[in-house]
Amino acid sequence: MSVDPSAQIHPSAVVEEGAVIGPDCVIGAFALVGPEVTLGRGVVLKNHAVVTGWTEIGDESVIWPFAVVGEVPQDLKYKGEHTRLVVGKRNRIREGATLNIGTEGGGGITRVGDDNLFMTGAHVGHDSQVGSRVVMVNQSALAGHCRIGDDVIIGGLSGIHQWVRIGKGAIIGAVTMVTNDVIPHGLVQAPRGELDGLNLVGLKRKGVARSDITALRAAYQMLAQGEGPFLDRARRLADETDSDYVREVTDFILAQTDRSFLTPR
Repeated sequence: MSVDPSAQIHPSAVVEEGAVIGPDCVIGAFALVGPEVTLGRGVVLKNHAVVTGWTEIGDESVIWPFAVVGEVPQDLKYKGEHTRLVVGKRNRIREGATLNIGTEGGGGITRVGDDNLFMTGAHVGHDSQVGSRVVMVNQSALAGHCRIGDDVIIGGLSGIHQWVRIGKGAIIGAVTMVTNDVIPHGLVQAPRGELDGLNLVGLKRKGVARSDITALRAAYQMLAQGEGPFLDRARRLADETDSDYVREVTDFILAQTDRSFLTPR
């Protein structure tokens, strides 16, 4: 076990032999840190937080009571293989949230970027890859193998089907089931997840130029109403556009995927 002298560990906490505790960490009462856990600088585990498995937590992340980070996957095919969870910097993992390690069949690693907020009861399934600045609202869940881009918001009580990709800057409304890929900057709502436009509020809040928003709106109209199959429309857009934002959309659509797409209504 390696514990930096500046770390503060409550006497009732359990830090198992082999764990690595970085500078300025704070581990609260009755928290548990497993033997293969590494905590970066300034990580805070509040009372009753659990971090276990082969798990790395990045600097200045905070884990609230009764969150369980690094437990084994909820996958019947998992047979105890030695797999990982890597969580980036400044993440906030609220009460009762769960983040699982990966599986051998899914690449062996679940990965989370920086500056994310996982609200109460949020779940990140095995082998999922989550970008940065993502917000998962209360009781929302990612199944295994999901790919979530940067700046995505997933509304409360929403579920994302396994293998689904959600593109950068998309927003998923509350109480929504998403079973197919969502284009970058898309707006998804309704109980069975319908692509209902663009996340214009998010684009404006980020200060995206009016010209780029106009280009995205025109691209969305072409994807919704243009001639030919959906993929052919995306290929034409890719050939014609000079907008980096539209290029994000076309690159996403034309990339390899295991799912179909939510297409514009």
